Amino acid sequence: MDFTEIYKQSGNLASFSPGAHFILNVVENTLIVRRTDTLQITRTWTITAPSTTASILSKSSNSGTPADGWISHAGWSCDSEYLLAASAKKGIVEVFKLRDEFWNARIEAGAEGLLKAEWAPDGRHILSFSQWGLRVTIWSLLTGNATYIQFPIHPDRGYAFRSDSRYFVLAERHKSKDTMGVYDTTDFYRLVRHFPIPTSNLSSLALSPTGNHIAVWEGILEYKLHILSLTGNVQGTFSPQPDPGFGVRNVAWHPTGMFLAVAGWDDKIHILDGLTWSTAAILELSSKVPAGATLWREPSNWLETTQGRGFLSYERLQGPQTISLPRTDPTKPNPKSGAVQLEWNKTGTLLLVRFENCPTAVHLYDFPAPSDPFVPRLRCVLQHSKPVLHAQWNPVRKGSLALCSGTGSIYTWSDEWIGENGVEEDMAECIGVPAKTKFETRNIKWAPDGKGLVLLDKEMFCCAFEVEEDGPESS
Repeated sequence: MDFTEIYKQSGNLASFSPGAHFILNVVENTLIVRRTDTLQITRTWTITAPSTTASILSKSSNSGTPADGWISHAGWSCDSEYLLAASAKKGIVEVFKLRDEFWNARIEAGAEGLLKAEWAPDGRHILSFSQWGLRVTIWSLLTGNATYIQFPIHPDRGYAFRSDSRYFVLAERHKSKDTMGVYDTTDFYRLVRHFPIPTSNLSSLALSPTGNHIAVWEGILEYKLHILSLTGNVQGTFSPQPDPGFGVRNVAWHPTGMFLAVAGWDDKIHILDGLTWSTAAILELSSKVPAGATLWREPSNWLETTQGRGFLSYERLQGPQTISLPRTDPTKPNPKSGAVQLEWNKTGTLLLVRFENCPTAVHLYDFPAPSDPFVPRLRCVLQHSKPVLHAQWNPVRKGSLALCSGTGSIYTWSDEWIGENGVEEDMAECIGVPAKTKFETRNIKWAPDGKGLVLLDKEMFCCAFEVEEDGPESS
């Protein structure tokens, strides 16, 4: 891999544009856009002070620290034409145009405050969530008008767009009851369906990739998940027996919508069949790695040995192996158990799982092709010296994974390595970040084309790009 220079950033706000030609990053209250090929700055904008009225309204929630005025949310529109930068403390959202640095639009939240702002999938509407769960406001860049939806249950979850962006689904609470609203995005977010849902304290929802079903589940005190249609009909309900004691922690739809992975706080993952909504398979965390799986172990002190430069393969251990699993006490608050991440690869042939009580390991499970018997199995375990902070599949290639653990390196796993006999095989590598200053990779983000990564430290970032076979050599 080729690595760029180190640049400043704040708020972990750095990302590639949808076309991967530009990179935005934020430094305090300034939005910066760079070219991907040269990393040269092409645009900069600064968030200005709110109006006098907005300043008075936001004083009650302002703690007075310098970081209060910094940009808290930033992002690209789907076509890379526009960028938004929001300051939650100031209660303002500013929109800029990449091709015209003098054009801008401005949104001031007003008395309800601003908690979060993001783009709608069409890149011409902005969703802003007010404080205290009062409402969601959808602002149109085309007409300048706003649509208001009252009482969302959660500002950071509990909503989704269908994969074709036609419908917006929002979990709402009216008269102390959980309800679901379905809105037509092509008709100014007109309400087309509104129905009660069978949860008493909804934790979140997940919309299937096909857009036909919605999974909703209860809070931490009850392990119960319901499958609904977009018309509100209950298609199925899942609650494991015996009751594990705590609720659902993570849910992930298979890319085809045929399966649903459900994880609680009991270190078990239930794979639900998309026809009967019953358990088709159970994956369970174990200290034993079976003979058919591979244990990839990070070499000890490899960063010191290589001085943080170059790359080194993991130690590959075949045959039955064991990994250490610390015991958790479920009677204590905030138990360190359950799956903190469930993520399918692009084709749904691999499922990535990170368990909280095994923070240094990443488990990859193999899922059979539709023509084969449905028997998921553990394919490999990636074990590290420090807890894994982030792991993310390549958005384009089905068998490419990147990880980080807060060290001066990144880690990769791939099933595309060509072995000596010309056959594809698995390979896991540790790659040092050749930085002149101390750099600890705390977060990673793939480029949309799958050819590069943004690596984020607390106040710095750099990029890493795969070296093309006919390209220049890595420096």
